Amino acid sequence: MEIERKFLLKALPDELSNYPCHHIQQAYLNVDPVIRIRKENENYYLTYKGRGMLAREEHNLPITEEAYQHLLTKVDGNIISKKRYLIPLDNPGFKEGYPAPPADYSLTIELDVFDPPFAPLILAEVEFGSKEAAEAFVPPDWFWEDVTYCKEYHNSYMAMKDTSL
Repeated sequence: MEIERKFLLKALPDELSNYPCHHIQQAYLNVDPVIRIRKENENYYLTYKGRGMLAREEHNLPITEEAYQHLLTKVDGNIISKKRYLIPLDNPGFKEGYPAPPADYSLTIELDVFDPPFAPLILAEVEFGSKEAAEAFVPPDWFWEDVTYCKEYHNSYMAMKDTSL
């Protein structure tokens, strides 16, 4: 199960280049349900995602580079390319009434910097262990708008968007 929230940002964190970064290319064979192929650095995956915005079923299957290249010829829409920075979020904030996590609790911000045709879009995603934690999460000050429930910011939607305008 994937449980995540998505955010637009007010500003980028300082020294972004100090964080681990993955180069991601992904494309979609189907969007309902989502069937995606992804190249992440030198690793390749076929992913199934069920319906949902905050929480949904997700299964990843490793595939070979040859399988990825073959499936790439069969995709619909845009191929999405982005850099993903992994930023630790130590001692994240949660709304009052949510049980306090352990002192050493941390989350990871997955900060996606999109290449054209979606640049200058930058999205931050944070994954959680439960819906309750996701709903109680208080984002850092440098986050701006919560777009978790906006389909326009889901990669599968973006892949089908007409970018010729």
